[in-house]
Amino acid sequence: MTQIELNITGMTCGHCQAGVAKALKSVPGVTDAQVDLGASKAVVQGNAEPQQLVAAVVEEGYGAQVANP
Repeated sequence: MTQIELNITGMTCGHCQAGVAKALKSVPGVTDAQVDLGASKAVVQGNAEPQQLVAAVVEEGYGAQVANP
């Protein structure tokens, strides 16, 4: 199991934060996803492909990119 950190753009409220978390948790292989509205970051646990995580966030209407290790 790995941990992937994403930079998220476009979140402005708790509803946004919840939507991003729900989108990430729906990706196959994700065991947990914590989204930090203030830091505009998400930390995802599991074995999902980073590209799938980014696509799920973008489909929800927000921007995402894998944070540099």
